[in-house]
Amino acid sequence: MTTATAESQSKQTMGFQAEVKQLLQLMIHSLYSNKEIVLRELISNASDAADKLRFEAISNGSLYENDSELKINVSFDKAARTVTIADNGIGMRREEVINNIGTIAKSGTKEFFQNLTGDQAKDANLIGQFGVGFYSSFIIADKVTLITRRAGETEAIKWESSGEGDFTIETTEKASRGTEVILHLRENEDEFLNDWKLKTIVRRYSDHITLPIVMKKSEWKDGENGEGGQMVATDEDETINTASALWARSKSDISEEEYNEFYKHVSHDFENPLAYTHSRVEGKQEYISLLYVPGKAPFDLYDRERRQGIKLYVKRVFIMEDAEKLMPQYLRFVRGVIDSADLPLNVSREILQDSRDVEAIKNGSVKKVLSLLEDIAENKPEDYSKFWGEFGRVLKEGPGEDFANKDKIAGLLRFASTHADSDTQNVSFKDYISRMKPEQEVIYYITADTFAAAKNSPHLEIFRKKGIEVLLMSDKVDEWFLGSLTEFEGKKLQSIAKGDLDLGKLEDEADKEAQKQVEENAKDLVERIKTALGDTVKEVKVTHRLTDSPACLVAGEHDLSGNLARILKAAGQQAPDSKPILEVNPAHRLVEKLKAETDEAKFADYAHVLFDQALLAEGGQLEDPASFVKRMNSLIL
Repeated sequence: MTTATAESQSKQTMGFQAEVKQLLQLMIHSLYSNKEIVLRELISNASDAADKLRFEAISNGSLYENDSELKINVSFDKAARTVTIADNGIGMRREEVINNIGTIAKSGTKEFFQNLTGDQAKDANLIGQFGVGFYSSFIIADKVTLITRRAGETEAIKWESSGEGDFTIETTEKASRGTEVILHLRENEDEFLNDWKLKTIVRRYSDHITLPIVMKKSEWKDGENGEGGQMVATDEDETINTASALWARSKSDISEEEYNEFYKHVSHDFENPLAYTHSRVEGKQEYISLLYVPGKAPFDLYDRERRQGIKLYVKRVFIMEDAEKLMPQYLRFVRGVIDSADLPLNVSREILQDSRDVEAIKNGSVKKVLSLLEDIAENKPEDYSKFWGEFGRVLKEGPGEDFANKDKIAGLLRFASTHADSDTQNVSFKDYISRMKPEQEVIYYITADTFAAAKNSPHLEIFRKKGIEVLLMSDKVDEWFLGSLTEFEGKKLQSIAKGDLDLGKLEDEADKEAQKQVEENAKDLVERIKTALGDTVKEVKVTHRLTDSPACLVAGEHDLSGNLARILKAAGQQAPDSKPILEVNPAHRLVEKLKAETDEAKFADYAHVLFDQALLAEGGQLEDPASFVKRMNSLIL
């Protein structure tokens, strides 16, 4: 938090949160080549302030204070070397100023700083993901003054900082509500003291802002005594942006650049989106949606409580951004706007929860996004690979959350597999099915803590020998979605580490007869191992899965997998107590040695070592490592 030393009751000098100091330095150095974004960010903030006022004024019209014409004013003063962005939006109280500007109250802050590389180009992208808004002012200003008064209140606040380590905050006078940000330009930033330059920047980056952005009109004035003429500001205001809702315009009238700039406005991202979908729905519900898939994941992507995402408008009036009811959690990376013609202007969160109209809008929007992703996957595989790298694990939450679209989501999922033995997740269920052997009836997979553990699992041995592809799943979320997704296009999903191994038509009668013979010959050995291990295992069997390893652990058909049990335990949850099945390979030399052992105490040691090795091979942890080491030593020596 910020620290403060009181100079007086009204004026304080306060220290920035440590992360803010660090961010400011990075900002100045990393984003220096992209200075024009300063105006874009400040104008976006001013637009948000106006949106908030509109919303609050629905229930309290007095907040307008007899000034209902909302606008953003941009001006400059050559003599003072300042640029000012002023709005008549909601404004801020003292505590809001301190909380919004003195600290970064965002999850992901720590990860953000850990990911910084020292490479200015890469760091600039990271800063863009973080969404820094106001702080960008210090790229071109060596001092920033902010004067603000909240609508409906009398006290105004003045905040000032040179962006070094601290800022001052004090009460002041301000006749009108809203906020003005005054940038005291650094040396060599005189280009921003130019009427044409400012207007060009505003038109390029902020033309889509729905509020009028006004500047003083300029006229040419001839010089006197043979001196050159110049542009001189008049007292007349002119609107320099289109000031209409971009999403309400026809798609044919909107350029790619305009779509991209609007995305940067709603997301505060610095990069272009990966893709977007713009649609107008008419019929029972009337609404417009403009939805974007970002190119980069934000740092708080895995914070399921975050509330940023889709901006909800009703008849062009901003209602809220906290509109989680408009997009499910597994699509929380989607940005954009939805503008409804049917919802009441005084819509509340309670109404959102119970409204059939909202549910219909949500269902329609989800289908649009999923269709967009299908189109990218089919026609732009490189883009989809990029998308999957950023958002794949989040999309995997979908089958468990959205039953109605389960099959559609399943078609978008990607996995690593034994086909390439690479950790790159680029195999879809359709890819897998297209490579299935003619006799194969199910989709085989294995789950593990890591890709290496999955790739090297002893359970794969028989599948590698027979050339059967297996999906290698090592994301924690895999266990979650597999609980909801049991088949794809009529093909059952089957774990190779659960239940009895049944290769169906992939096994011939000769194989089955040979297996029966092995089982019969090893019957006494199996009983001895079961007796030695006691309650440690549910059952001991002869394996048909292994060719090179001595043993493996298998979960019962209806039990939790070993991997899921470990995930639950790591999360502090109580997993149901289920014992594994130990499968042994009688053809392995270690098992043959075990069979020949006549000393029952030594046999028991061998059996426990066999079990512990099988547990370690699948990524498990030993409950008693010391005993394992002791047994190993006694057997080696």
